[in-house]
Amino acid sequence: MDVLVMLEDGPDESPVLARVDSVPAMVSTDHRAREVVTLYGTPNAEYLTLALAAAVESHRTAGTGSGAFRHLGVWSERGAVGDAAWRDEITGELLTRDVDIPFAVLSETAVRLKETCGPMIGRLVAGLGMADWPEGTWRAISFRLDAMMDPAAFEADEILEVLREADGLTYEYEGD
Repeated sequence: MDVLVMLEDGPDESPVLARVDSVPAMVSTDHRAREVVTLYGTPNAEYLTLALAAAVESHRTAGTGSGAFRHLGVWSERGAVGDAAWRDEITGELLTRDVDIPFAVLSETAVRLKETCGPMIGRLVAGLGMADWPEGTWRAISFRLDAMMDPAAFEADEILEVLREADGLTYEYEGD
């Protein structure tokens, strides 16, 4: 998953921590789908991790179709709330779906992201927070987050736990 993390001034008196927007492959200039994560105010590793978790979870809940637009707001207690929209390939009809990812789900995914990508997240926050960005430029950093998009990556711990508790695996080979 290609991700662009941007930093903007904090919205006045808004409790939103971040915004996550999905840009489908057919709209993107480099012809790859991209997640645009916008952080507000001072860069913060916790908020960035929650926003990345929202991007990962939105793929699971709203689908990863190449033509889907997803727009989510991320709140510290509410989770991620927004919508997804795409065109039906057969009828051309515009379809929409509300997306509501509970904070507990975001928190769990954020913990796993931090375990897997903690140093990278720290470098992103440090890069966005550097004081030597040229005046008037957007603070934005692009990177790839492929490991977290593999659902098997989240299930690996559970699979290992089952194998640890099992007496052993039986493999029968029917040779010549």
